Amino acid sequence: MNIAIGNDHVAYDMKLSIKEYLENLGHTVRDYGTHDTNRTDYPIYGEAVAMAVAAKEVDCGILICGTGVGISLAANKVKGIRAVVCSEPYTAKLSKEHNNTNILAFGARVVGLDLAKMIVEQWLSAEFEGERHAKRVDMIMDIENK
Repeated sequence: MNIAIGNDHVAYDMKLSIKEYLENLGHTVRDYGTHDTNRTDYPIYGEAVAMAVAAKEVDCGILICGTGVGISLAANKVKGIRAVVCSEPYTAKLSKEHNNTNILAFGARVVGLDLAKMIVEQWLSAEFEGERHAKRVDMIMDIENK
C-alpha cells in the first residue's frame, strides 16, 4: 500500500517510528514532513497529505500532531477527505468499516508508540463494509458539496 504521512514538530520522533513500522510491514511511505523538530504549523502537513490522498497519489494517509485534532481538522477541509482522530484501536477499525475513512490521525502527546502502532494496524487491516454504511458516507459527502 502507498501511504502518505505528515506531522508537525511535536510528532517528529513518533512519525519516524511509525514510518519505519509501516515500511517494515512492506508499505511504501511518502513523507510530507516536517523533517525536524523546529516549530512549525500543523495545517501545512494536514493539507499536504490530504491533497495527496484526494488526488489518489497515495492510497491513504496518516497524520500526527500533539493531539491529532488540529492536523485532522486541516485535512478535513480538503474535498473528499474523511480524516478521523483515534486514540484507541477500536475506533480506528470502525472508522474504516463504517465511515470509509481515508486518513488516520492521532496525537503524539496522547498515545504512546506501541498504542499508536496498534491503532495503525487496526485501521490499515479494516475494510469498508459498504451496504448501509455507504448511504451514510454518501450523505456526509453530500454535505461537503453544498
